[in-house]
Amino acid sequence: MPTPLEQLSAGALDWLGRNLDHFDPFSESTRPATHGKAKAALELGLLCHRAARPNDAPDPLSGATALVRKLWQDPDFPELFDDIPAYASTYRLIYAALAPDGIDGTQCRAALALLDPGFLSPRGKSPYRRIEIRHYADKAGVRHGMEPYARLLPQSPVVALRAAGQPEGSKDSDGLAPYAVEPLTTPQAYALTHTAFYLGDFGRTDPRLDAGALDHAQGLIRRMLLHCVAHDRWDLAAELVLAQFVLGGDPLRTPSGAAAVECLVRAQRPDGAIPGRSAALKAPPSATAAEFFRKAYHTTLVTALMATVVSSPGRLS
Repeated sequence: MPTPLEQLSAGALDWLGRNLDHFDPFSESTRPATHGKAKAALELGLLCHRAARPNDAPDPLSGATALVRKLWQDPDFPELFDDIPAYASTYRLIYAALAPDGIDGTQCRAALALLDPGFLSPRGKSPYRRIEIRHYADKAGVRHGMEPYARLLPQSPVVALRAAGQPEGSKDSDGLAPYAVEPLTTPQAYALTHTAFYLGDFGRTDPRLDAGALDHAQGLIRRMLLHCVAHDRWDLAAELVLAQFVLGGDPLRTPSGAAAVECLVRAQRPDGAIPGRSAALKAPPSATAAEFFRKAYHTTLVTALMATVVSSPGRLS
């Protein structure tokens, strides 16, 4: 009988594999999205990049990997980054950083040459933004002006954020009593998880945090996880479980992490999809296939990424 994590992974990967036409920005199934037609494909590229397996291992992402390789070699794909000018430089950098092994790098180099002046400079950017750009620039092999992580960490969300006061009657340590008040705002919580991802390269490297900073970050994650479980906030729950792992924890052995995984299992539909970012925002029964995809794909993909990474044989490469 599969474990809850195996159930999540198999179902999510199966759903993603059956909906690849919606990830292809040149497919008739694709509709313009809030952050441009390239966003879903870039997120699929991240999943394939992190979940890559040895050549002799079974790969449930083989279809997705083939699509990503095709798109990364399509000269029309980078042109889509200009659909949303505010994100164009970010998308170009991520595109180059996630380039599949063995492809011709000409288009990636051309995309990097179009980065806005000053994009790779720390001036005017928050510590979180500087960590994000440094992470992808380092992976893309691009020279940049971002400070070393050691200088950015004291100001980063994993260190600088503080949780809201603990409500009366709630449990700290790792009890399962729900938090009535959100410990962090939603933007703060996502900044925390993404910073953890970048510092630890999605579980591949040491996150470079001392014991005190790790305890602080894990405490924030634990509190926010309990809140997400209590309020069925599925997307953030999946990200927090992954962040818990990246920062050295074992989510399946902590009450908060295990509860979040069970919460996601309850949310997962028989077809493998997680139907939205939360119970409050899930796709309605009347949603068309395209509308359902837009609601479901991100949380389903993040859940697949979390399950793949947390169940991987080794934490560090």
